[in-house]
Amino acid sequence: MQYKTLGRTGFSVSEICLGTMTWGTQNTEAEAHEQMDHAFENGINFVDTAELYPTTPAGPATYGRTEEIVGTWLNKNPAKRKDLILASKIAGGGRPHIREGRGIEAETIRLAVDASLKRLQTDYLDLYQIHWPNRGHYHFRNSWTYDPSTQDTEKAAAGILEILDTVGGLVGEGKLRTVGLSNETAWGTMQYLRLAEEKGLPRVASIQNEYNLLYRQFDLDLAEVAHHEDVGLLAYSPLAAGLLTGKYQNGARPAGSRATINTDLGGRMTPYQEPAVRDYLAVAARHGLDPARMAIAFCLSRPFMTAAIIGATSMEQLKNSMAAAELKLSEDVMKDIAAVHRQWPMAL
Repeated sequence: MQYKTLGRTGFSVSEICLGTMTWGTQNTEAEAHEQMDHAFENGINFVDTAELYPTTPAGPATYGRTEEIVGTWLNKNPAKRKDLILASKIAGGGRPHIREGRGIEAETIRLAVDASLKRLQTDYLDLYQIHWPNRGHYHFRNSWTYDPSTQDTEKAAAGILEILDTVGGLVGEGKLRTVGLSNETAWGTMQYLRLAEEKGLPRVASIQNEYNLLYRQFDLDLAEVAHHEDVGLLAYSPLAAGLLTGKYQNGARPAGSRATINTDLGGRMTPYQEPAVRDYLAVAARHGLDPARMAIAFCLSRPFMTAAIIGATSMEQLKNSMAAAELKLSEDVMKDIAAVHRQWPMAL
């Protein structure tokens, strides 16, 4: 297992981060604990969760359950807490069952942090992330309707300052160690960085956005931000919600898979992804590679990558994804991947 520095924090994190969003619905508590045990014993020291989880499906009946499961593991393994980099997220507005759908502001941040700490059975979080912005953004398949011209610049900047100021207070209280973003844009990230520097507030350490062979928007402006500002990517959905394994080709929906619960895979299950996935599967077959390992190894090869967040519903899937950390893609494989990307530059 290789390790990267998380932003400018000095925290050393495994380049494979254990994702948790299926725990509490697709995975039982016992299965989740088995995953944590195996991951920790094999070099993963980075675990990502969120108050919203599980998401398969998300809703009032299961809200907070994933954090509770992580908390019971921590309660059983208190000596391991100091060696774990634990990340969680505050949900943005629009979910009626989470603080009546209110956005992210001083009061809701404090309420969310205290509730997460209680569920997680810990006194502090190493990385606290803004799950999505209060203003509009192009993530979650919103690229096709995204229009930042409707945003109020002063209001957006004031909201970011309120978030940073509140997080700064919580860092001072010892409840949080650092802050990260998720589903953010280049402009938003730079505003956080600018205001942190101007006001002496916590500096953003990372940005957790979707990134995979089918969805590579981070390659553009955000890659430049990551390079110059030391704000590395934590890539979620490196397998495009399982599409890149090939298990959904030709309309297949294996029993118990995510597509049987979230039927369109968060908007990813469209006819446009089929030919692109087919061609990436052909690259893997041509070079004798497991397609899931190839997809994750590609993410890990990117210069802006801090960690790829993997999720699994079985130990077999977990072990296979973790094995990507040992795979270095050859120049020929990378050329073939580039050729497919040129043909299918945005398949999601």
